[in-house]
Amino acid sequence: MRRKTTNRLKVLRVILAIVIFIPILLFFTDFTDMLPDTFGKLLEIQLLPAILTGSGIILVVYFLLTLFFGRIYCSVICPAGILQDLFNRISCIGKKKHRKKKKIRFHYHKPANRLRYVILGITAILSVAGMTELCLLFDPYSNFGRIATNIFRPVAVWINNILAGILSSKGVYSLYNVTICISTTAFISAAIAFAVFSVMVFFRGRLFCNTICPVGALLSIVSRYSLFRITFDKNKCNKCSLCEKTCKAEAIDSKNMTVDASRCITCFNCTSACNKNSLRYAFAPVSFRKNPVSPQQKKSEAISESRRSFITTSAAIAGTIPLSTLAKGDSDKNPGRDPLTPPGSLNIERFKDLCTGCHLCVVQCPTHVLHPAGLKFGLGYMLKPYMSYENSYCNYSCTICSEVCPTDAIKPITSEDKKTIQIGIANFHRELCVVYTEENDCGACSEHCPSQAVHMIPYKGTLTIPKVESELCIGCGGCESICPVRPERAITIVSNVTHKTAELPKEEEVQEIEVNDFGF
Repeated sequence: MRRKTTNRLKVLRVILAIVIFIPILLFFTDFTDMLPDTFGKLLEIQLLPAILTGSGIILVVYFLLTLFFGRIYCSVICPAGILQDLFNRISCIGKKKHRKKKKIRFHYHKPANRLRYVILGITAILSVAGMTELCLLFDPYSNFGRIATNIFRPVAVWINNILAGILSSKGVYSLYNVTICISTTAFISAAIAFAVFSVMVFFRGRLFCNTICPVGALLSIVSRYSLFRITFDKNKCNKCSLCEKTCKAEAIDSKNMTVDASRCITCFNCTSACNKNSLRYAFAPVSFRKNPVSPQQKKSEAISESRRSFITTSAAIAGTIPLSTLAKGDSDKNPGRDPLTPPGSLNIERFKDLCTGCHLCVVQCPTHVLHPAGLKFGLGYMLKPYMSYENSYCNYSCTICSEVCPTDAIKPITSEDKKTIQIGIANFHRELCVVYTEENDCGACSEHCPSQAVHMIPYKGTLTIPKVESELCIGCGGCESICPVRPERAITIVSNVTHKTAELPKEEEVQEIEVNDFGF
């Protein structure tokens, strides 16, 4: 009866994980813009976005959930954790073809507590200091976002284009070709994260979650005292080690019949594998009493622990020195090279502090004006999105990026707000304009300016040349994207480090003309 209960718990865990994972995956990979924005709410309940937005209710819920039931978050809610479980399932299927043994995959390993808590501490300290580089590298949600955006989404588009070609050859046009846009830097970062997840899962299961991930380390502090946990019935256990070999968290020591609750992700694989019903998930408050240790053993353990602590802490701190130096970037040495951040981000520094580079705004942008940055703005802005007007521009009234951002790095704005947010100002380079260099009519920049900031004034004879009214410009990039001059555009947008408020264009007065006759 107990085994049926634990099997039901596992089935429930798998169902909940699927219900959460599939909408998140589809929201990142949707290239048809058919999915409702409500799917994005599942991203706002991820732990790091909740911390960055200061959502106290979500944090309290996760604290209580972990305190009562263990690290349910890691196996049910975290998309990166569920992705690793999929990798684990695929690797199990692959090994079954070559082995007759039943899922002999994992073994108990002692927890690398010093390493994971040093990473957590340094990540927290740097984040408070305004440097989110380690969050960007280690946060599971952000890494999943980059994998979904830069690997899964292009694959989905590629499959769509193949099917569209096959159907169109048969006279069916229900599908259409979609252009695949991939940033090299973003793809490399996603490929590295994908490789790290898959390799770690293949050899050591949830090693990333229990050693590197700061979210996992934070939850482990609470889960070690969880009220409900996996425990052994020592009278029934025959030490067959089936539970240990199926524990992807490597938290079960079958020899000593113990379970490390700080690493256990409550997946119920072990309880399902046990043939003797010797494992149970039940109310079992932690005991604070320790087994007696000899003075010699205590001294030896203290020396060993101090040595490991010194090495891991020194290595971690040394690693953050170049990060903190490079994070400043080189924008101060190159004025005008500051990134253009999306409307609603308020200023560059705030955006850098809150954005984790998940690239959700990049894939949701209808004009594809948002691009992931490489190192052109320094390490502190690595992989974060910026406005690129090389081939596109920002729609005058579009607010999608502000609606989907889960970390509040881009604050929600209305269409009316958008029309006066000045993220940058157009800078006209007269010596590059075709009107000046070739004395040809153009005016493309003026025609595509939605705020009337760029307009034409008399130049020579019948020729007119652009002029920029900075108080009307919002930095949307309409002028820069359409400018025919290459390789350097004759009009470019210079970033406002802190966003300003532009004036609305004056509406033309409509003169009422009284008509007394037909006029012919």
